[in-house]
Amino acid sequence: MSSLKSPKAEITCLVDLLNEHNYRYHVLDQPTIADAEYDQLFRRLKQLEADFPELVTPNSPTQRVGAAPLKVFAAIQHDVPMLSLDNAFTEEDVHHFNQRIQERLALSTPIDYCCEPKLDGLAVNLRYVDGLLTQAATRGDGMTGEEITANIKTIASVPLRLRGKHYPTVLDVRGEVFIPKEAFIALNAEAEKTGEKRFANPRNAAAGSLRQLDPRITAKRPLSIYFYSLGKLEGVPHPETQADLLHQLNQWGLRTSELVKIVEGAEGCLAYYQEMSHKRATLPFEIDGVVYKVNAIALQQQLGYLSRSPRWAIAHKFPAEEAQTVIEAVAFQVGRTGALTPVAKLTPVFVHGVTVSNATLHNMDEVKRKDIHVGDTVIVRRAGDVIPEIARVVKEATANKRLPIMLPSHCPVCHSLIEQLEGEAVARCTGHLICAAQRKEAIKHFASRRAMDIEGLGDKLVEQLVDKALINNVADIYSLTLAQLAELDRMGKKSAENLLVEIEKSKKTTFSRFLFALGIREVGEATAKQLAHAFADVEAIQAASIEALQTVEDVGPVVAAHIFYFCREPHNQKIMQALLAAGIHWEKIKIEKKGALLGKTIVVTGTLSGYSRDEIKSLLEQNGAKVANSVSAKTSYLIVGHDPGSKLEKAQKLGVTIVDEAGLAALLQQTAPH
Repeated sequence: MSSLKSPKAEITCLVDLLNEHNYRYHVLDQPTIADAEYDQLFRRLKQLEADFPELVTPNSPTQRVGAAPLKVFAAIQHDVPMLSLDNAFTEEDVHHFNQRIQERLALSTPIDYCCEPKLDGLAVNLRYVDGLLTQAATRGDGMTGEEITANIKTIASVPLRLRGKHYPTVLDVRGEVFIPKEAFIALNAEAEKTGEKRFANPRNAAAGSLRQLDPRITAKRPLSIYFYSLGKLEGVPHPETQADLLHQLNQWGLRTSELVKIVEGAEGCLAYYQEMSHKRATLPFEIDGVVYKVNAIALQQQLGYLSRSPRWAIAHKFPAEEAQTVIEAVAFQVGRTGALTPVAKLTPVFVHGVTVSNATLHNMDEVKRKDIHVGDTVIVRRAGDVIPEIARVVKEATANKRLPIMLPSHCPVCHSLIEQLEGEAVARCTGHLICAAQRKEAIKHFASRRAMDIEGLGDKLVEQLVDKALINNVADIYSLTLAQLAELDRMGKKSAENLLVEIEKSKKTTFSRFLFALGIREVGEATAKQLAHAFADVEAIQAASIEALQTVEDVGPVVAAHIFYFCREPHNQKIMQALLAAGIHWEKIKIEKKGALLGKTIVVTGTLSGYSRDEIKSLLEQNGAKVANSVSAKTSYLIVGHDPGSKLEKAQKLGVTIVDEAGLAALLQQTAPH
């Protein structure tokens, strides 16, 4: 190698040679040279690059660990969303999945499916531009992930440059990063030896390794990857089948599972599931199920997508792992909407690779249905990343001393009253405006466009203000100062001044907007308007009985109870008074009894090409109509656009007059439709 005339030529040759050996070793598992010979070539390349740093290329194997530690992960928007998969848990679920596909495609012949193991790792998206790895990101929420390019480059089975010559100009490829079982055991053994924290399971170890700010730490972790699908593909023809796609990825040097299999129909899928279930314990990596995908890409495109998952694929999960333990106590957690969830405190037990000490009891109805008490011996179940739950009580193993689980009368976070209406499974804290568990969501809703419309006070800023304890409730918004705002991240003096102007502007509002902004359960914009018309002011609503509230149109016993308990909670009363004292005000409502649609109740469904939903609502209300959200016997007209939902079927059953877009124009011209 040293006989080559120029350093540039020798470096190019070494890079290509070492990358080829990496591919054969890490992807094909077919090494063709000894480790010592590889190391000698690698040392020669490092020496040349040290002597001629200007000749270092991004696809050099020496660049797998070269980036400086990061301060924070950047957000990456996925060009094509990384959707999740629907789950199947039973053979019946798989048959239903297959039947839905055949019905949608109008096919009576069996469908070919591409089956593969479902790895229990971390999903990632890698981007290659003109064959070079340029970016890598986690799945995140499916739309936006975190950039982990430097960390992905440390994984030996990830090619820094695609193989061959006919690769895409742009390739977004999806894969699953994982740690093999034996490597995980060795990793934990080393951690124990050095006194570091052990990982709970291989998936946590993989996820934690990829989210290290220092790539040098990631490089020490035994990460591996399998690729299984595309996001974006430009510059080459799209493969015709899922199997062809996986083969093509392999040709480009992207490792795919050798356990992929093409089968026919639901029975073929189930046979594959049984095969993988039997092999599961002997596989070198963790799997939590298998994935079935319609093999023909043309059929995939024809089937399309639901909002969060493709119609043409499903994950068939293995049964949940279970273990026996004892409930030592029960605590109640308060969610962001005020819902109380009983959580069992367990004698710690090992379930599917994780030590479990807490399990959700869901709600008090579930506690009663399963007859769960403190002191019970129970079976705790865990499947994948699902929160552990109590499957059942082991009566024969339970001691005589069983203590009942009682719903608290006051919130464990803010001490407001707990409300549980008859017929509802979920109990809730009534301290919506002051409860620490709910405050972020309450403030976000209060500031939103349809509520107080405080432009500039977005979700991330609200979270920052709450985290820094600058606001603890919605009334605190009106006490913010320029100095406080200007010191926040990404908030200069000018932005702070603009926000204060918007906060001041929001003080002039309408009574209905104010009521909607309070976030009372099931009080939407329409109900808030009815309440604003029926009551003169806040004091009148606070003084109203449940019976008086039910005299308002659109307010039934459940909604009336929500309003009543909300307004009777002293903490909420205090916040409402503080908001009024801060200067929030509105003009008294002048009810004008006019319009050709006066007294008519109208519901809108589907998409109308000529109007936005807000425009339709405003125009109908200007003509005296009441716009409702649901169809009932009292509905006068149902306005129907493109892709109407179940409201159309209900209206037809009730004999409600159906009006199309042309009929809507007639209504708005004060002409009754025919």
